Amino acid sequence: MSRKPKKGYFVRGQFVAEGSERDLELKAELKGTHDASRTELKRESDELQDLGKELLDLRADLLQRIGLPDKLLEALAEARRITNFEGKRRQMQFVGKLMRKLDEDSVAAARAALEEQRNGSATEKLQLHQAEHWRDILIAQDGAQAEWMAQYPDTDAQQLRALIRQARKDAPAAHDANVAEAHGLAPRKGRAYRELFALLRTQLSSTPATPAEAGL
Repeated sequence: MSRKPKKGYFVRGQFVAEGSERDLELKAELKGTHDASRTELKRESDELQDLGKELLDLRADLLQRIGLPDKLLEALAEARRITNFEGKRRQMQFVGKLMRKLDEDSVAAARAALEEQRNGSATEKLQLHQAEHWRDILIAQDGAQAEWMAQYPDTDAQQLRALIRQARKDAPAAHDANVAEAHGLAPRKGRAYRELFALLRTQLSSTPATPAEAGL
């Protein structure tokens, strides 16, 4: 009469019988790992759902650039339309479920797009810095306009000249500037000062930066 085979399994080529001391040890280890995995998965799930909430406020151009699945884009659009608290909560749970299906590259692209919206892209920061630099130089130096026009010949020279002239007229006197600074206030700038900056920034955004400009 043959013996009934023991129930069990093999671990690294070694048979472990069910109910044995080794079996109980392995199951305890597995349970601990399982609980830890569940905690980690819950944390990741919550993070992705929070990321989905942030995407509700992302600019349309940045959202389109990520390349999210149509189903997720539709779910986000629906969440924006819902005003009822409970309905929105349920919809965001659905968004979170879809977010968990994204691959790592898509998640990274979503985070990068949100970061760009919060802080601006490197190109935008460079253009702002360049526009501020050129505005101050153009107002301070008579020969700077010819230099600007040589680099950006598409600029409306007449408008540029008029804005520079008016910005110089509107500039506060040295005494007034010193008084404002003493009181912790920034000197008041006229409309031409702001419009000159806008003109320069618009021109810079439509013209690729040269290596020399990038180093400003």
